[in-house]
Amino acid sequence: MFPKIETERLVLREITQEDSESIFACFSNDEAMRYYGQEVFENIEQAEKLVSFFADCYRENRGIRWGIERKGKPGLIGTMGFNAWSPKHQRAEIGYEIHPEHWRKGYATEAAASILTYGFEFMNLARIGAIVFTENDGSNEMLIKLGFQKEGVLRNYMVQSGVSHHTHMYSILKMRGR
Repeated sequence: MFPKIETERLVLREITQEDSESIFACFSNDEAMRYYGQEVFENIEQAEKLVSFFADCYRENRGIRWGIERKGKPGLIGTMGFNAWSPKHQRAEIGYEIHPEHWRKGYATEAAASILTYGFEFMNLARIGAIVFTENDGSNEMLIKLGFQKEGVLRNYMVQSGVSHHTHMYSILKMRGR
């Protein structure tokens, strides 16, 4: 059963095909995808395939992606979860996107804090990494606020729209006794 997480203002839940329009709204938005490392979606079928990809990753224990919904307000405002999950090495990478209409309201920080706890307590992660475009001030600031440490710069690590971008590599480790 897919784990549901509730925070003060949010519900993090399984993403279903019924969410394809919300996924498309976010992934077709130039501003939301500016630092994402992939091209913007051009049709709803791409969103439907992404929803299936998220489901396959969860079913095959390769990752988990939650839809982020505001309590009492149906419809996803973004997604967040773990990619590149390696149970053997007790690590995963966090990934997320929020529709620009919902930026600077603390939703990403609130969602991330809850899934970090989930990753350390229920997925037995010892390390959670993050890779962020160096220009993405919002994400860089959020990760540091959450306790991530910058480990270095990965030069020309991501290509988007034919342009290579440097990224910061971050990690947060499970604290003993956590």
